Amino acid sequence: MEVSKQNYYWWNRWMTGTILILLLVATPLFSILIKIFEPPGDSWAHLTETLLFEYFKNTILILLGMAFSTLLLGVSTAWLVTNYSFPGRRYFEWLLLLPLGFPAYIMAYTYVGLLDYSGPIQAFLRNSLGISLKGSLIDIMNLPGAVFILSITLFPYVYLLSRASFLQQSKTLQEASALLGSNRWHTFFKVALPMARPAIVGGIALASMEVLNDYGTVKYFGVNTFTTGIFRAWFSMGDVATAIYLAAILMVMVFVILYLEGVQRGNKKYSQCNSMSKPLQRVELSRNKQWLFTGICTFVFMIGFFVPFVQIVQWVFLTYEKVMDWNFLLLVFRSFSLAAGAGLIVVVLSVILLYSLRLSPFKWMRNITKISTLGYAIPGAVIAVGIMIPLLGFDRWLMGNFSPGSVGLLFSGTIFALVFAYVVRFMAVGYNPIDAGFQKIGIHVNEASRLLGTGTWKTLYKVDLPLIKTSLFSGILLVFVDVLKELPLTLILRPFNYQTLATKAFDMATNEMIAESANASLIIILTGIIPIILLNRLIRSKDLTGKEGNSE
Repeated sequence: MEVSKQNYYWWNRWMTGTILILLLVATPLFSILIKIFEPPGDSWAHLTETLLFEYFKNTILILLGMAFSTLLLGVSTAWLVTNYSFPGRRYFEWLLLLPLGFPAYIMAYTYVGLLDYSGPIQAFLRNSLGISLKGSLIDIMNLPGAVFILSITLFPYVYLLSRASFLQQSKTLQEASALLGSNRWHTFFKVALPMARPAIVGGIALASMEVLNDYGTVKYFGVNTFTTGIFRAWFSMGDVATAIYLAAILMVMVFVILYLEGVQRGNKKYSQCNSMSKPLQRVELSRNKQWLFTGICTFVFMIGFFVPFVQIVQWVFLTYEKVMDWNFLLLVFRSFSLAAGAGLIVVVLSVILLYSLRLSPFKWMRNITKISTLGYAIPGAVIAVGIMIPLLGFDRWLMGNFSPGSVGLLFSGTIFALVFAYVVRFMAVGYNPIDAGFQKIGIHVNEASRLLGTGTWKTLYKVDLPLIKTSLFSGILLVFVDVLKELPLTLILRPFNYQTLATKAFDMATNEMIAESANASLIIILTGIIPIILLNRLIRSKDLTGKEGNSE
């Protein structure tokens, strides 16, 4: 028996909580929208004449270069592991996801250390082959180097969504293509690739968001982008208005990417009737082609994860006695506590949003909950600027209305501001798995509990939450990992002399202590691998291919 439409709540305290969460998450956007109508800062005119074009050029070039590289790496490897049997294929399915656990700024200084004069490659050339080179083996501290680092770090976004799309495609379509005289590669370009286009573009859009959010890589390589411009205006010039103008431009670029992704996707649906579909069967190859495909996947995995990871482990063994002390353990505890606290808050707010939607499943409520998760698309530097402005204003108001010295900075420059920003930025990360959990259990159990006279709070606590406890844990874990890796937002909003694992690793690397920074980096990487393993299990559970090939 279902609850009738009139029994849904048009307004209740759950919906009040939803509106408050929406206002909370929209704070950065409102702050920037209001401030852009104020006069620009003193340095804005100078910046427009000297650096603004460079910010545009470098940002666009990095986006285009990254898009092409991730398209090539992600789609090709996804097609190989989905459609062909070759040695190691089942391992490459998840090994190619591991670069997602490697923050780009850590990958950047690791490769610089690898290629440096004192790095292992040149040391081997000098000591074993007697070849001595001046400077770095390859100079990657430039814009092409930034494209390379961001591409090998972010291509798993395209690989992941492309592979999921290829797995869902039916053997029937490929058989039809073969009957019409198409070979395997022609089928790929004419059938499989167009069907996977929404997934591929979605992966590139996600990677583009990460590029616009990146600060560590471009700063370390000396490449001027909008993110570095925001930092320069805020910290070096002390010009808040200019930082706001740059943040507004960066936000517009984000919305343009989202708009273009939505336009190309449109209302197209690349689906088919399940009753007419057959699962894909992997192609058996000649021995030479099998090892060729194994070599391609091995090369991508080596440059994207294995080589830099081994270098970081080596640095840890060389420096851990000097770095691992009580202060470092305190740093780890502080970082983990901050990430766990932010994850818990995000999950609680996500439950409020989604449970309010279950009680009032109207279209406008669904739109509100979706808007509340838009923070993940906004670069961390923009969120930081948008949050710092109102908090500084509120602190000034408090100090102006109380006796001098009795009230300090209660909100800006404190842990409160940092956690606030994490919640805004990563709301979608915790929201999505919980939303999936609620959809999986359906609405009928909730409705049955309410028909038996149980209140909404008790129904949530006794019925819904126990059924979605795995989703709750997944939400906390995903937010935990993202907070642990977050750099630009933390650099702007952290309290004075406050360090996390991410800021410590970046500060040490920029101070030419690359080997010592590996200790904090290794913890971040190992923590980031956990959700990747869980993600691979989820994908494999949806794999329609049946038995594994014999050559794997």
